[in-house]
Amino acid sequence: MIKYLIQKEFLQIRRNSFLPRLIIVFPIMVMCVMPWVMNMEVKNIVVDIVDIDHTIESQRLVQRITASNYFIFGELKDTYAEAMKDIEKGRADIILEIRDGQYLLAANAVNGTKGAMGSAYLSQIVNEELIMKNDKLATVIPTAGNSPHSTFHTSLLYNPHQNYQLYMIPALLAIVMMLMTGFLPTLNIVGEKESGTIEQINVTPVSKWAFILSKLIPYWLIAFFVVTICLLLAWLIYGLTPTGPLWLVYVLAMLLALFFSSFGLIISNYSDTMQQAMFVMWFFIVCIMLLSGLFTPSRSMPDWAYLTTYINPMHYFIDAIRTVFIRGGSFGDVAHQLLALLAIGLFMATWAVQSYKKNN
Repeated sequence: MIKYLIQKEFLQIRRNSFLPRLIIVFPIMVMCVMPWVMNMEVKNIVVDIVDIDHTIESQRLVQRITASNYFIFGELKDTYAEAMKDIEKGRADIILEIRDGQYLLAANAVNGTKGAMGSAYLSQIVNEELIMKNDKLATVIPTAGNSPHSTFHTSLLYNPHQNYQLYMIPALLAIVMMLMTGFLPTLNIVGEKESGTIEQINVTPVSKWAFILSKLIPYWLIAFFVVTICLLLAWLIYGLTPTGPLWLVYVLAMLLALFFSSFGLIISNYSDTMQQAMFVMWFFIVCIMLLSGLFTPSRSMPDWAYLTTYINPMHYFIDAIRTVFIRGGSFGDVAHQLLALLAIGLFMATWAVQSYKKNN
């Protein structure tokens, strides 16, 4: 019985002129475009410089800033007030004033991230220039347990080139899985409700479990196909492959698909129209995504918000997939996340079956 129901689902997908194209085009578009766009690295910071000293050292510093890939040299202003007018009009992001061997940095904090990181980049350049000038460490960032006259060298064990694409591709994989296996099952059932075809299933002896599985299995297979496309594109375009076992990536993806497809069916069971289902699904998806630590560190959240990560499957998936993809983690390293995803997925699948009202 379930075999024919699954065939019915694939026939519906194939006869839909839009869905097959979406399943293929969407992951390709996300993997080809988004890693270049979703980049937290701050560049193109416009700097106005007020050079009162006009020394060789100050001119060398200006040249270093101009040559940097992170900064765009704005203008050389005569006074700080003139430079501030550029800040107020949005023509500059940072002011560097050089006066009597002292350096003043003033950043436009309307965009807090750009202002803070831009100031940090520029401070590093100024600090290096002072070290070269004095032939010794002139400015030290206080660090607990270190001598004020020691130098520091950072060794990056994972992602040594600080390639942000390597960090974002697992996150994009999660977004693709969330949208493809969450929204499609939701709209599928609600669409059948609106068209009335689901009533033909309700009058048959098909059990709840058989009906729900027939709705979930096709989207698990679609998830498997989508993950394969994403991994192939990551390898072909960016030269990135999982450092850890490949099968673990698929297991994590299938468990996440179990959750989102079950969650989508729950939403559809309580919704009467596609518009209602879309709005409810989007509300929960946005909350799950923003509270997962996908874009920002979850430990930076307030304590009450961080507690939500214990029941957020996306948080477990992001943590585990980055461990496998970047750090080369094994099964033992992500066992906790796997168990959490399995438990949440089975709970949601059971809820999906129980919430489905079948009229016998």
